[in-house]
Amino acid sequence: MQTIPAATDSTATLMEQILYEVKRVVVGQDRFLERVMVAMLAQGHLLVEGVPGLAKTLTVKTLAACIQGQFKRIQFTPDLVPADLVGTRMYNQRTGEFSTTLGPVFTHLLLADEINRAPAKVQSALLEVMQERQVTIAGQSHPVPEPFVVMATQNPIETEGTYQLPEAQVDRFMMKVLIGYPSEEEEFVIAQRALAPAVQVAAVATTGQLARLQADCRKVYVDPSLIQYAVRLVAATRAPQQHGLKDLAAHIACGASPRATIALAEGAQALAMLRGRGYALPEDLLDLAHDVLRHRISLSYEALAEGLDADALIGRIMNQLPAPARPLHHSAEEAAGAEARRA
Repeated sequence: MQTIPAATDSTATLMEQILYEVKRVVVGQDRFLERVMVAMLAQGHLLVEGVPGLAKTLTVKTLAACIQGQFKRIQFTPDLVPADLVGTRMYNQRTGEFSTTLGPVFTHLLLADEINRAPAKVQSALLEVMQERQVTIAGQSHPVPEPFVVMATQNPIETEGTYQLPEAQVDRFMMKVLIGYPSEEEEFVIAQRALAPAVQVAAVATTGQLARLQADCRKVYVDPSLIQYAVRLVAATRAPQQHGLKDLAAHIACGASPRATIALAEGAQALAMLRGRGYALPEDLLDLAHDVLRHRISLSYEALAEGLDADALIGRIMNQLPAPARPLHHSAEEAAGAEARRA
């Protein structure tokens, strides 16, 4: 069996410090914050759906300050053009030459606010940078800074003046997270903090340290049985009848792509690292399944007519396909302990 790196105390401490600083500003939203950290460690992108005023922008801006990274926000509107995002070539009349002006996507943390308010030609401008982390302008490629994470927001209430996101772009988001209203106790604390002086966030890490954490995340051990289970979950969204879910075939128009399998495995690595382990468990994968799959399943008209949503179908698939037992649990703990003693 391969060596399983143990989560070091310094790594766990750094992650705790980042979360502590963010939570000094952002009240509640623990699940959302955890998903943001998972996306950053796994080098994925996040699609967030929630009503206005739930601290989506504040979270990303605060996180950027904590890691001393660049933060830029793009307010998506119907009149945007692709050059407003990625940049363009500008002609200098004084020198008679063209120069390249880079757009706001050249940053560490990019907030695409109300992304579904821009037409498809603008959405397509993000395809290359989200997948390949580079932008091509006039035949020349320009890499974006590392780390690079896109967090896009959608308002689930308003549909007038919005556009359906292209499937190719939706699939590039590692997770789609649904966030709701805070509890009454949390909203009380929010109001108190709004009346008090603004909190000054401390920079507790650097982008270089985050890049090293991302590299360490890739070393977290994922047992083949977990990868096989992820494959079965995703395959069941494409051909449910082959997995004992014949009645779901009429409800799913299009299933998830192989990117979903990769996202489940990479997300399990990041979540295991956040939880202080050098190996992933079935619980890590199961915890992320809804967030990874819900935006990748296209529902049929029959499902919509019956009032079903993607989460309900994912739940039925997970009930039909039980997760494997904790693979190599004791062996993984022993290997992680041995690695820590050698360090």
